[in-house]
Formats: sequence, C-alpha cells, structure tokens
Amino acid sequence: MAPSLFEKAKFKARRLLQPAPQGSASTPSPPTPSPTPSQPASEPATQPTSQPTASPPTSTDAETSPLPSLQERFWNQAYDDLKASEPKLVEAYEMILSVGLHRKDPSSVACESTENEIEGARETRCRQMQQLVQDGLDRTQKAASIKRGIDEGLQAVQAVRGIVDKAIQAAPEAAIAWVGVCLGLEILSNPVTEACYNRNGIAYVLSRMEWYWNLVSLLLDENKAEQSSAGLRVQLENHVVQLYEKLLSYQVKSVCLYHRNWAAVVLRDVFRLDDWADQLDDIQKAEAAVRTDSDQYNTEQSKIYLRKLTDTASALEMNLQGIHSAIKDQTRQQEKRYQDAKYEKCMQDLHVTDPPKDKKRIQDTKGGLLRDSYRWILDHAKFQQFRDDPQSRLLWIKGDPGKGKTMLLCGIIDELEEGSNCLLSYFFCQATQAQLSNAANVLRGLIYLLIIQQPSLISYLRSKHDVTGEKLFQGINVWVSLVEILTDMLKDPTLKDAVLVVDALDECITDRPQLLDFIIQSSSLPSSRVKWIISSRNWPDIEDKLDSAKQKVRLPLELNKDSISKAVDMYIGYKVDRLACHKKYDKETRDAVENYLTSNADGTFLWVALVCQALADPKVRKRHTLNTLKSFPPGLDSLYDRMIGHISDSKDADLCKEVLAIASVVYRPITLDELKVLIESLEDLDQDDLEEIIRSCGSFLTLREGVIYFVHQSAKDFLLNKASDQILPSGAAHQHHAIFSRSLAALSEILKRDVYELGTPGFPIDQISPPDPDPLASIRYSCVFWVDHLDDSEFCAKIGDKDLQDAEIVHDFLRKKYLYWLESLSLLRSMSEGVTAVQKLEALVVKTKEARQLTELLRDARRFILSHKRAVEIAPLQVYASALVFSPTRSLIRELFEKEEPNWITLKPSVESDWNACLQTLEGHDDSVTSVAFSVDGQRVASGSYDWTVNIWDVATGACVQTLEGHNDLVNSVVFSADGQRLASGSVDMTVKIWDAATGACVQTLKGHNDSVNSVAFLADSQRLASGSGDMTVKIWDAATGACVQTLEGHNSWVSLVAFSADGQRLASSSLDTAIKIWDVATGACVQTLRVGRVITHLLFDPRTNSLLSTDIGLLNLDLPALPPAIDNGSTDATLQSVRHSGWGISTDSVWIVKDGKGMLWLPSEYRLMKSAVVGPTVAIGCRSGRVLVMKFSERRQA
Repeated sequence: MAPSLFEKAKFKARRLLQPAPQGSASTPSPPTPSPTPSQPASEPATQPTSQPTASPPTSTDAETSPLPSLQERFWNQAYDDLKASEPKLVEAYEMILSVGLHRKDPSSVACESTENEIEGARETRCRQMQQLVQDGLDRTQKAASIKRGIDEGLQAVQAVRGIVDKAIQAAPEAAIAWVGVCLGLEILSNPVTEACYNRNGIAYVLSRMEWYWNLVSLLLDENKAEQSSAGLRVQLENHVVQLYEKLLSYQVKSVCLYHRNWAAVVLRDVFRLDDWADQLDDIQKAEAAVRTDSDQYNTEQSKIYLRKLTDTASALEMNLQGIHSAIKDQTRQQEKRYQDAKYEKCMQDLHVTDPPKDKKRIQDTKGGLLRDSYRWILDHAKFQQFRDDPQSRLLWIKGDPGKGKTMLLCGIIDELEEGSNCLLSYFFCQATQAQLSNAANVLRGLIYLLIIQQPSLISYLRSKHDVTGEKLFQGINVWVSLVEILTDMLKDPTLKDAVLVVDALDECITDRPQLLDFIIQSSSLPSSRVKWIISSRNWPDIEDKLDSAKQKVRLPLELNKDSISKAVDMYIGYKVDRLACHKKYDKETRDAVENYLTSNADGTFLWVALVCQALADPKVRKRHTLNTLKSFPPGLDSLYDRMIGHISDSKDADLCKEVLAIASVVYRPITLDELKVLIESLEDLDQDDLEEIIRSCGSFLTLREGVIYFVHQSAKDFLLNKASDQILPSGAAHQHHAIFSRSLAALSEILKRDVYELGTPGFPIDQISPPDPDPLASIRYSCVFWVDHLDDSEFCAKIGDKDLQDAEIVHDFLRKKYLYWLESLSLLRSMSEGVTAVQKLEALVVKTKEARQLTELLRDARRFILSHKRAVEIAPLQVYASALVFSPTRSLIRELFEKEEPNWITLKPSVESDWNACLQTLEGHDDSVTSVAFSVDGQRVASGSYDWTVNIWDVATGACVQTLEGHNDLVNSVVFSADGQRLASGSVDMTVKIWDAATGACVQTLKGHNDSVNSVAFLADSQRLASGSGDMTVKIWDAATGACVQTLEGHNSWVSLVAFSADGQRLASSSLDTAIKIWDVATGACVQTLRVGRVITHLLFDPRTNSLLSTDIGLLNLDLPALPPAIDNGSTDATLQSVRHSGWGISTDSVWIVKDGKGMLWLPSEYRLMKSAVVGPTVAIGCRSGRVLVMKFSERRQA
C-alpha cells in the first residue's frame, strides 16, 4: 500500500467518514459463539450486507471482565502480529477507528488534534472491528449495487470476447487492434470486479472467522489436551494464529478501502493493487494448513484416546467384575436382611425377659455385688471339682433364705464370663413376677442367651417358628416344644462347652417338677458338653428330685458357715463404710455398727442388707444410730417380725398394712396407679405420698420404675405364713373380696365407650397406642383379674347363704358396662383372658338357683364374647358394631345395649332371634373345610381344608394355636393320635404327613399311594397309622419310621374311610363300591365284607366294644350272622330297624344333628357340613365356607 494513501487517510479521515445510517447508529451485540461450529459455506455470499462478524462478546467494564478465552487470546495474538508485520496498515485502521469514536462523542476535541487511542484498547478490538466492517459495508452498498449491474454487462461482453478471440486467430491483421480493445475492457472491468471480489471475500472471511472461532474451543481445549501431543498442539496453534492474522488483515484492509476517496479506490482497483482474489487465496491456503495440522493432531489425539479407551476398558472390566461381585454381595446381603428380619421376629417372639438386665436389677436392688462376698466359693473344693471334672455336670448350691445364694451365682457368672471360653446362659427365677416364675420361661431365657452368643443355634428354633410363628410359645404344649428345641441345641456338634445357670428353683412356681426332670436328664446324657449350676432353698420336693441326679456336686451353705460368715463380714465392712460416708459416722459409731452387725448377722446377707437399709433412712439421725441399731434382733424372721412391729407403731400403720396385704395376694406386681385404685384410703394421696408409704414398708417392698416388688421371696412368705394375722386379720379370702369390690367399683366409674377416643369403628388394634395420660392405667390390673379375685373370695359361700349382694353387684356391672369392659380388654390385648373370666364367672354363679337372672345373663355374655371375640380383637370398637348387629335379636346383651348399636346402619341384617347351638365359629381357613377331628381330651380340634393347610384350635378360647403347612394340595383327612402328641393328615397330593401337635413340625411324610389319600386313622397305641386312598388300597404305616408295613387290596373303587378297633386287632374300611371291609391287622387278611348298598360317610368302631361299628346309617354288629337292611334313603329317622345309633351324631343327609338316632337340631344350609367330629355331647362341623362350628349339648336334654 502506497504511503501517500495512508497519509491522506490520516489527515482527511473526518471528511471521508460519514455518520452511519440511523439503523446502524448503535453497535449490534456480537453473537455468542455457538457450542457447535458452523459449517463453512461452499460458495461466498453474494449479498453480504449487514453480515455480522464472529467476534467474541466483550465486557464494557475492563475491571470486571473475566480472563480471556482461548479464542480471544488467539485473536489478540493475531492482531498484535499483524500490527508488527504491517504497522502502517494497522495504524491507518486504528486512526480511522479513533476518528469515528471521537466524532460520536460530543465532548471530544477537534479531529485535527485526535491522537491514536486504540493501541491499548485490546479488550474492545473485536467489537470495534465489527462496527467498522459493518459501517463500511453499509457505506458502499449503493456503489456496490451499481458495480454489480456493470459487472453483469461485462459478463456478456466477456462472452463475446471469447468468440472474437477465436475469430482473430483467423485474421492476424486485426490482432493489434483487438489487443487495444481488450486492454480497455480490462481497465474498465477491474474496478468493478475488484469491488465484487472484495465484498464476496469479506462475506467468506466473516463466515470463516465465525467457523474458526467456534472450532478453536473444540479442537484446542486445554482441559482435554494430552501431554504427549503438546508439540503438535503448539504447531497447530501457530497455524491457527496465522490464519487469524490473514483473516484480520483482510478485514482491516477492507475497512481502509471503505474509507478511501472513491477516485483512490478506482485507481487501486484498476491496477489491482489490493488483489482481493489473491488475498482470499492466501486465506484458503492458510486454512488448508490448519486442516492438515488438525488432521494430524486429531489422529494423534485419537490414538491417545484409543489407548486410554483400552486402558479404561480394562479398568471397566475389572470394575464389572467388582460390580458382579458387589451384586452377588448385595444379593447375599438382601438374603441376609431377609433372614435377619426373620431372625429378629423369631427372637422377639422368643423374648420373655432379658437375663443380663435381670441380673443387674437384682444386684442394684441388693446394693451391688461385692467380690469379697463370693470369692470364697471360687476356692471351694466342691466348686473346683465341678469346674475341673468333666464328669461333674451339675452343681447344686442350696441354703436357707437370705444366705446369699443369688449373689453367689451372680459372682460365679461374672467369673465365668471373664475367664471362661464356654457359652454361658442363665436365668433368675422370682416368684413375685409371673414371667419369671414358670418353667417354660426359664427355658426361653436360656435359649435366648445361647442364641445371642452363638446365632447359628437359632436354626433349631427357626425350624419350628417359621411354621407356627409366635404361637410356638403359646398353648398347652409350649413346654414340650421348648424342651425339644433346647435339647437339639445342646446336641449341636458345633456347640462349645456350655454352662447353664438357674437361680432360685424354689421360686419357679409353675411346672417346677418338669424343669427339674429336664435338668437331671440333660446333665446325665453321656455325650453332653453342658454343665448346670442351680440354686434353691432346702425344700423336700427339690431334694427328692435331685437325689436321683447322677454326676452332681452338692454344695450346702449350712455346711460352709465359716466361709459364709467371712463373706458376710466382708459384706458388712463394705456396707458400713458406705453408711459411714453417707451419714458421716465418727470412728466410734462406725465400729459400733460393724460390731453389732457382725455379732448378729448369723451368716445372713439379707439381714445385713435390711438393717443397713433401715439405718440409711433419712429419718434415722446419726445420734440415734446406736439405739436404732440395737432394736434390730438377730435372725431374718425376727427382723421381719421387728419390722412388722415398727410398721404397727408408725402413724401410717393401717395404710402400710393395707399395702402389704394387697401386695401379698395380687397375681402380679402392680403399679402405684393400680394400687391407688385398690385401697380407698389412698385415693387422696399424691405420687410423693404413695412413694413415701412404700418406703415405710421398705423392709418388705421396693419400688422400681413405678412398680411395687417384694425385696425377697422370703418377705412375702413371712407375711403370708407368719404375719397373716396382722396384715390379713380377716383372711386372704376377705382381701381377695376387697380387691374384687374395689376393682369393680373402679371399672364402673372409669369404663366408657371409646375410652381412647378412636372415633372410627374399624380402627385396627395394631395401630393403637395408649394416649398420655392413659385412662386405663389405673385399672389395667382390675380389668383382667377382678373375676379371679372374686373366685378366690368368699363369693361361693355367700351365695350358699343366700347373700346375693355380690351377685347383684356383678349383675349390675354386666348390665351397664359389659361392652365397655370388652372394649378395654381388647385395648389391653387381653380378650382371651376375658373369655376365661366370663367362663369362670358363669361356673361360679351356676351353682345356685337364687342367681338365676345373673346365670342367664352370663350365659348370654359367654355366647356373645365367644361369637364376636375375633372381630373385637381386630378392632375394639366393633364390639358396638359387628358384635351387636350380628347377635340374635333376643340376645340379652344386645337388648341391654341397643342404644349402642350404630345409627349409620339404616337397614340391619336379618338374624336369628336366639343363639343357636353353635358354641363357637372358628375362622382362619381360606377355603372349605374338608375334615375335623377332636383330640382325645377334647381340648383341641384339628381342621383340614381346601386351602392345603391344617389348623389346630383351642376349644375353650377358640384361638388357632397351630397352622400346619406343607401339603401341595387340599387336605382330605385329619386325626389326632391317642396320646395327643401327633397329628396325621392325608391329602390329594398322595401323601400322609405326621405332625408334632405341639410344635407344628412335620416329622414324617409317608409316600406310596398312587392317588389321593382320603382317610387316615391312628392305632390306639399311636405307633401305627392306616390310610385309605383313591388307588383302591389301604396302607398301614409305622408312624415312627414312616415305613409301609402292609398294603391291603380288595376294594373295587376309592377307599373313603378307615378306622381301627379299640384293641387294634381290626381295621374297617369303606369304599365308593358301597362295601365295608373288616381286616385282620396282624395278617392283613380281609375277614369280613359288608354290603351296605350305599356310600358310608361316617365310620368308627364303638370305643366300648370291638364288635360294634358306628356308621352314619347306624350301628353294625359284626358278630351277627347277617346284617339288618340299610336305612331307606327317604327316612328322616337316622336309625336302623334293629340297632339304634347311640349318642350324638349327624344324620345321613347331613341336615340334622341327632341324639340316639333321632333328629334334635336342624342345620340351615349355610351350616351343612362337609366333615364332622363328635366327642360326647360336643360336635364340630367343618363347613364349605371354611368355618369350623363347635356345638355342645346338655346330656340331660332328651328328645
């Protein structure tokens, strides 16, 4: 570029620059670079007017602008390089820009004095260049349009020129003239074509600038660059900067062009001084270099990425293996969580107490465990013999009350826990607490601790618990179940040596003989690795049992008086030191107290503890210590007697004696709130006063967490046996009656409808928590036990004397509060206890005729609770809804509480007017009941169902005590063994299963039939079992081994029923072939075939003789030479002509319950049976609805 042109641009810029059009007055905002680079156009734009540049957005505030991006850095570097290589060009560009900026600023000075102010404004360069290019394009728009028109004309001339060029070749003489013409055309066309080249070029440059602006961020991202390709990256960056420089050069030259004089522009275009086509060609070459470098760079980057992908794939493979392992671990963990949930549920159901907490509570109650008080026994020869001799498996520590047996065992437990590797489980019996005074709970506590220490042992518990759930620990067979479980645990091959400790066997009130038998048996097993340590008083029944134990070590405390005395002396020293510290005794007083205790303790820890407790009373001042001390006589009974005397002399004597009397006869420890209800004189006392009264009885009672306990069983024994004349002057029965009276008064006052304010009739029991305060807190004990106290009172004697006062009280209570009482029993989860209470109450009043109205009401109340127990258990407020609505219209309870019936039922269901003979409806099956059977004692009934299960029910309460699952199809037949220990079931799945009736465990599965098993029967000795099948055979099995002993063949169709004779010598079977066959059990021979002409639905040998066969068509005498004809199908009298059916039963058509063959009770269609069972006057019916109905009839009732 000629220097004169730059000078002219410098001095005449103001004249050359014209104001931008109104629409271009403000600088347009530069576009934000797109995240995806724009693709380059294949052809330059032909209409570049207002074409935006690809310059980056910049902040107007330099101080707050962020660090430059990669594109900005490249742009600035390219600009600086251009300025270094063509300084005059850039200086002219910046001067043009400066003049333009000052012209727009009204306060600027004259243009002549304008200096170049652009040099340091790096941040705004992009925006400024965009503005100048746009202004230049707008300024030259009109001229460009004219030149485009000229260019189109020249294109036509150029086409003619081609034709002329070919013609000139034929006429050389015209060539010189034509060259002149062509030169003229070139001079004319250059200004036009150069302008077009420039505008097309600037459009291309602007588009490529945007393309490369966006490409840089993708291609040269510093965060993604690999160190190994750094050299290639630097080379590529250099070429990109060079390309940026050429693109900027083109734009700068274009800006200068747009601001030149038109004559100067034409002159430059004529001689192609700018040669825009060549500049564009240079740009495209620079682009090619960038493409080549980027291809090579990308190739290397790709290789690097591929290597990284390979490495990543390898890592992923390892990770996937880890994930696979993690998934397996997670699956195992999920299974473990599932098993953990079942483990937790099993342990929750097993838990009855926490022995370690019991131990701590006992130690705290007794003032703490002093090692010096038990250390002597660890060195005793008998204990060391037990510890070291493998054959010594039972250590029995025995002694009188207060000799420290419990604390000795606490010390032994501590020593074994600290210094032994064996498993250790223990239980502390306490007669004052029901849950700690029965043998079954002793085993539960021992099992609980064994599992805590060796969790694998839970498998023996789970095998039964998974089948029956919490019912495993309920019912009459819980002891049998627990013995089996603990025995199996103790035989476990992985079990380490174990020591089981049971303290205070004399305080195990329920089933103590069975517990002693189990201890003796388990300690005598030859391969046993278990040792027992037990303690008890010197009671004859315990002595008699343990005398038969072998390998036992007996350690009587009476024969170790010296050792015990020394231990007691140590204990005295410990207690006196604490007293001296607390009471601030001087040395003389301390020594006097210790000497007195040592002289009078007589080797009795409890005596020392009680005396020290009395001395610690804040009421005993230090100056009175010695006088108070000397008032305590030696000996435990003497001390108790003195304590009674002290209580009698106190101002609260009557209150204290009432409290002691109540505590002596209640059936469980009671709370302060419950005590307050039972003693009228305590009603006005607050909590602090009540606690003070209990402290006044401190030698006998203690208070823990608001519950009143005896300090020791010997204290309760003393009150009942040696001080009863003082605390129970009118006798225990009178005290029971007082508790009954106070309980009923409190219940009458507090009980009301919806006592917990649940509102919703269907509010489920499992979502109910007692409110705070709990309105039932003070009457919980009374709700459950008031009838028991009435039973133990003088009620029966008073009725006999026609004193009906109590009967009237009970009658009035039931008439007004019966439903409210049932609601509260449900809230207390004690409905089963309610059933027992009503039955017990009915038995009490039925003994006299004078209480006839009460007797009738109680009979109705019993039917009411038995019929609706399940509904009220599920939702307490259903006692006012379902229970009333579905009771007979003439039910006394329904009539009395008619006002409580729901008003939201506008049309009530039609029900019978009186209670029917159905005593209970047992609901639990999900499909029809196919078979029912009573146990021999009549206390349980079993039912088989289409739902593939067998349920065992408690007849008295209606509770389902076992659900036996294991069959793969419907159960056709169930039967109890004669000893009640086993239950057999036959199923359509072609198997017979033998179950443990106590635990619900399947002990045998008998396979061999080829069709459905329709009937099963036990031999009288319970050792053999018969089964009849759809395969037309009868099989006899060994119940113990499961082996098939005989297969009896001879029927021509399904065998439907089988029955053994009482002597076990005969077996009867009936079939769909209408024949009854009698088999010799010993030989398997068929000895008799009876053609009865119809299918038999009932078959049983008369238990009184082996020759009478009871069937639904009557009694068949097997000794007669010929049988009488079968009953006619149309007869309504279920009898044979010569032999009548004896006792209660079901008619042939299943419509009647019969007595001695005569119809007695018609069965509605919904109660028609599928199967039935009869024991004496009790009839159980299995219905198609899945219900089991139990009915009982009076033996006195005659047709």
